Amino acid sequence: MIRISRAMAVGTAAAMALAACSTGGTTTGGTTTAPTSSGTATAQATGSGAKGDGTLTIGSVLPQTGSLAYLGPPEYAGVDLAVKEINDAGGVLGKPVKKIHTDSGDTTTNIASQAVDKLLAQKADAIIGAAASGVSKMIIDKITRAGVVQFSPANTSDEFTTIKDNGFYFRTAPPDKLQGRVLGDLIVSDGNDTVGILAMQDAYGTGLADQVAQIAEAGGAKVVERVDYDPKAADFSADVAKIKAANPKGIVLIGFEESAKVVAELVKQGLTADKHKWYMVDGNMSNTNYLKMPKGTLAGVKGTIPGAAAPEAFQKRLLTTDPKLTNYTYAAESYDAANLIALAAEAAKGDTGAAIAAKLVDVSKGGEKCKDFKSCDELLKAGKDIDYDGVSGPVDFNDAGDPSVATIGVYQYGADNKYNAAKALEYRKGDISG
Repeated sequence: MIRISRAMAVGTAAAMALAACSTGGTTTGGTTTAPTSSGTATAQATGSGAKGDGTLTIGSVLPQTGSLAYLGPPEYAGVDLAVKEINDAGGVLGKPVKKIHTDSGDTTTNIASQAVDKLLAQKADAIIGAAASGVSKMIIDKITRAGVVQFSPANTSDEFTTIKDNGFYFRTAPPDKLQGRVLGDLIVSDGNDTVGILAMQDAYGTGLADQVAQIAEAGGAKVVERVDYDPKAADFSADVAKIKAANPKGIVLIGFEESAKVVAELVKQGLTADKHKWYMVDGNMSNTNYLKMPKGTLAGVKGTIPGAAAPEAFQKRLLTTDPKLTNYTYAAESYDAANLIALAAEAAKGDTGAAIAAKLVDVSKGGEKCKDFKSCDELLKAGKDIDYDGVSGPVDFNDAGDPSVATIGVYQYGADNKYNAAKALEYRKGDISG
């Protein structure tokens, strides 16, 4: 029933997109311009038919600039590696996959919306991104109402589980329901009976803070202070002062690049990591953001990152696309997103967004297991049902387009203010629905 209901949603959305010309859209040169709540989006329609134009075009809206720019290189490398391997294996529908990279910026700019306009104008069938949940909320209407698949490798906000997407939104990163559960449990198991939370005020920050607080308090800890701050603020002294007044044993930092300023203020006010236990999350677990700080500033700080660590062999393959790569966070999720899109197009024998969306659940679970595009594609061509198990995990989409089972890694910083991205203290696996 899960597969049927997802396909029905996609079919209905596709029919709505094709009917747009009679409800305010215009048709020019075989493309339909459909009005959306986020502006005007160009969607493939009658000119290419239900099968598409025969060339799978994958766009990306990933951070080259903004507060998550450090996550851009591994995400781009994951997409680039997947597309290279797909094309080396013969491409999709007998043609090379076309890729178009664009910048997402962050929520302080309109870069992502402009990038989506560019990709839709170039007839992208699927768009990988954005990385930030807040950015994806800005563009999801424009993409999915155009009948194009939006596939994020890094969105973790719980809001996307129930957001209206007409069946076109998917992600390889698990929702924060699981990361919050793991981090909350970790805080309690480390002996923190009082907790302070500093969280950026957006869909990602407040949602994850809610989950952490709920789990920590269910485990017997008390959240004595929580501050949801403006990430664009020039100064965080007043926010940190509130945490200092509550004097918690554990301090949770939920944010992006601005977390470096928060950390500096914590140190300035005497709330150092050797006196209080600090905890971070995937948005601010960085090996570049804190390198200018005195050695030992982050020593012992723990943090959680969704997904298993990128295997060494996979890291070496990524380096062939970007030799300067030092961070591998969400590279596997990006790689798997591109592979799943390509396999769904092969399974559907069409490259339109509707065709791809209708098959993404099918290729993610329930058939013969395979671990790369080439072997999976060979099974599809032999008439077999497949179950793609990727580098980031089994994926196995549920009806909301979320991975139903996921892994969360727990990492710890050393005296050099870096954590070992290839080695976690532990991995905790969980069912998203649990």
